[in-house]
Amino acid sequence: MNDLFYVLQDQNFIDLCIYQFGYAQNDPLSSYGPHVRTHYLFHYVISGAGVLQATDSKGADHTYHIHTGQGFLIVPGQITTYAADEQHPWEYTWIEFDGMHVKEALMLAGLSINNPVYHSADKIYSAKMKDTMLYISQHPDETTFNLMSHLYMFMDCLMRSSASKTVPTSGGMSKYYLEWAFSYIDQNFHNNITVADISRSCKIHRNYLGKIFRENLGTSPQEFLINYRMKKAVQLMRTTKLSIKNISNAVGYPNQLHFSRAFKKVYGSSPMQWRKEHVKITSSVLSDDIPDDFQT
Repeated sequence: MNDLFYVLQDQNFIDLCIYQFGYAQNDPLSSYGPHVRTHYLFHYVISGAGVLQATDSKGADHTYHIHTGQGFLIVPGQITTYAADEQHPWEYTWIEFDGMHVKEALMLAGLSINNPVYHSADKIYSAKMKDTMLYISQHPDETTFNLMSHLYMFMDCLMRSSASKTVPTSGGMSKYYLEWAFSYIDQNFHNNITVADISRSCKIHRNYLGKIFRENLGTSPQEFLINYRMKKAVQLMRTTKLSIKNISNAVGYPNQLHFSRAFKKVYGSSPMQWRKEHVKITSSVLSDDIPDDFQT
């Protein structure tokens, strides 16, 4: 099988999305890096061996020796270099992905910037994961939903087969409350909901909800809600001709100026400016928007 490399054209999914995927049979000592990724990247080694050099959460360098049946995770912002073994160069398949639920899934798989090496504890699910990754790399012309369904299958197999997976104990309730909060936000982000509303839906105190979010996601419920709304707004900008005013209302901001300020804080530019730079769209659909002079 020849080396394969593809970029998914439809990248409008929020919970989980493929960005790139492929397959490679490396030459001896062939390497890639040092490089910094903007999304998560997972390699599964089908045969052979190689070395991963990667920084941890404190910026310290580590070297990992990886062989057949293992894999390795690269996280956004991490500096990495990886190279094939001289005597037994590796053959691998890989997926670059991201999304709102990725941190949670990787946490359950026990993989992180400080623990990037995947070890299999279940041969059946490990083999199914490999086959799923190869299916994606070999079927780039399938529909987006077909490829996305296999991405979900890959994540499920990764969590089920990982030897480092987190077994819910006392933290099981934290996961339960997070999933409940995610579901409530997904169903109500377009309404004028608050953190208090989210905590009431979970039937826990808002301080405890904040603790769960910070410990598991590294962010507050308010920041998560804002980012979720902004990603929904970007999705609408990419896929519809709705005006910024209507998009503002659709993601829970009846005050368009407040929406513009929140959007700029997340993406560094006003919604109008972002749309002009990233989406080709006729000016007629923007006639009822706030003028640029008023967009902060």
